[in-house]
Amino acid sequence: MSSVKAVSETQMLNAVKAAQKKAYAPYSEFPVGAAIVGPNGEIFSGCNVENASYPEGNCAETSAIAAMVMAGVTQINQIYVIGNGEGLVSPCGGCRQRIREFANANTTIHICGPEGVRAVMTMQELLPHSFGPEQLLPSKE
Repeated sequence: MSSVKAVSETQMLNAVKAAQKKAYAPYSEFPVGAAIVGPNGEIFSGCNVENASYPEGNCAETSAIAAMVMAGVTQINQIYVIGNGEGLVSPCGGCRQRIREFANANTTIHICGPEGVRAVMTMQELLPHSFGPEQLLPSKE
C-alpha cells in the first residue's frame, strides 16, 4: 500500500499565499504565487521574479516547476496559482505549456484570489489540443 500524503485545500491556499508574499515584482507591482502538489503529496512553491529587462523575469509557475524538478519530481498532480485583482489570474501561454510538460489527464489547475479558489479546471480545459512529450517520444509498441 502506498503512503501518499493527502494535501488539503487549506494547506495549498496557505502555501500559495506564502509564495505570493515572496514575489519580487517592483515593476508591475503584481505579485503572483504558485504551489504544486506532487504525486506523493509534496508541495513545491514559486513566485514571480521580475527583472529590469522584462523578458528575463520568471513567472511563479516556472519557479515552482523548477523547484519541483530540482527535488527530482516530474509530475504535477495539482497546481494552485494566485494573483490579486478582480479577474482570474490564469497561467500565461508559456506557463500553460510548462505545466503541460509535467501534467496528466488528472492534473487540476486551481486559480485563486485573495479570498480563495476562484476556478478549477483540468489541463485539457486550460490548454486544449496541447502538444506534449508523447508527440516526441518513440512509441513503445
